[in-house]
Amino acid sequence: MHKIALYGLPGAGKSTAARVLTEDLASEGIKVARFRLAEPLYQAQRVIYALADRPLADEGQQDGRLLNMLGTEMRRINPAALTGPFVFRVRQAEKENSHAVLLCDDLRAPDAETVINLGFRLVEISAPAALRGARRQARGDLAAGDENHPTEAPLTVEPWRRIDNAGTLTAYRERLARLAEELIA
Repeated sequence: MHKIALYGLPGAGKSTAARVLTEDLASEGIKVARFRLAEPLYQAQRVIYALADRPLADEGQQDGRLLNMLGTEMRRINPAALTGPFVFRVRQAEKENSHAVLLCDDLRAPDAETVINLGFRLVEISAPAALRGARRQARGDLAAGDENHPTEAPLTVEPWRRIDNAGTLTAYRERLARLAEELIA
């Protein structure tokens, strides 16, 4: 069983990588189970926007500023608020889908130790700041998160692979196809 965790700054292309890898692996008959560490944060974001009478128009919209704050406060209240549910979901998937590729597309530094201890190999996704900003704007982010926020701190471990997403989508897909081939082999 392969376990891959993608990380990088917002807008680097982690979600796109997860989608492309899922498609590429599925075309080879390999099931992918995707997991988001920050799922509780996305749930809280939806509730807060609904309570503020501004329901989110699209599940993919992100208020980076709010998510940064929620991540900090949830970890303060319970350091395992994000990792606990994640570990549970991964353990369930290991039992139910022993041949699937497990894919986390939103690893952050505060949760890296837990993810590594679960056997995930880390893949760093990078892109230039201007391009990341343009992507966040294009996907309709409600507010930009602070790239210097503790939840965006760089990981201090060496990744298994690094993928540059500075070029075209076609070039990025080619790099991701090579990664998918490694997972199939």
